Amino acid sequence: MKNIKVIFMGTTDFGVPALESLIAARYEVVAAICQPDRPNKRGKKIEMLPLKTKALELGIPVLQPENIKEPQFIDQLKRFAADIFIVAAYGQILSKEILAIPVYGALNIHGSLLPEYRGAAPIQRAIIDGRAKTGVTIMQMAEGMDTGDMLAKAECPITETTTFFSLYRDLSVLGAALLIETVKNLIEGSLTPEPQNDALATYAQKILKDTGHINWTKSSREILFLINGTDPVPGAHAVYRDQKIKCFLPEIIAWEGLEKPGTIVIASDRSGLAVKTRDGALKIGSVQAPGKKRMETTVFLRGKKMETGTVLN
Repeated sequence: MKNIKVIFMGTTDFGVPALESLIAARYEVVAAICQPDRPNKRGKKIEMLPLKTKALELGIPVLQPENIKEPQFIDQLKRFAADIFIVAAYGQILSKEILAIPVYGALNIHGSLLPEYRGAAPIQRAIIDGRAKTGVTIMQMAEGMDTGDMLAKAECPITETTTFFSLYRDLSVLGAALLIETVKNLIEGSLTPEPQNDALATYAQKILKDTGHINWTKSSREILFLINGTDPVPGAHAVYRDQKIKCFLPEIIAWEGLEKPGTIVIASDRSGLAVKTRDGALKIGSVQAPGKKRMETTVFLRGKKMETGTVLN
């Protein structure tokens, strides 16, 4: 089999295991395409992007176009004569002209079991929605948003302790292993692409800061999955005396009291913090106050008193 040339397109650390796996499998990664470097959240320091960092570490040339659709950059892509493009959380839409460049097309590692959760936030939305499982799909890219033919899938369970961070990490590793198998089968001609059923498609809307606002009139289970699905970012929050408190590590506990949902029912540096929900109560394992680090609730309550009976907004 001839040496297969790959161009890898990605920005976040989601694509790092896949890039490492391609190198380990002896594919020739001729370039990594990343988003331009941006200032950090405080706007003071330009931060190196995770995928770029790994590519440079592996000796792979890195290109960072502001607009990948610029004619001059498309010509540059063509000169690499790559056989296949691999895309993982890149952040720019590829045009039909770009998708037509490689012999084997462009494959995308998508963090859901397509056609469910097309779009921007598939991993977080699957947790927030309380799904029992999700997974990754290797898809042959087309012009539409996550609409291409499916080449392979792998499932991953979601439990009451699964967070966005843990699932993101697990799916990135799972996707890397599935990618290597899929690329091999594609080149050998042993794959049968499966068109997506658009009638079954759902869309994972972008996660905003307000997505994490906790509505305590919902069930304990619904709130638990909201907290886990936004852990660590943007973080689910409650408001205590006009101060936003981010909540993490929820645990459903039995509570038969008749307090109004949102009422603090436990608050001590020994027992921690618990809040009344529609159908019980939720114990909060760790919290983060504005400008502070995340800490265990028992430690937090040693320095900040929260009164039982107070209703969180």
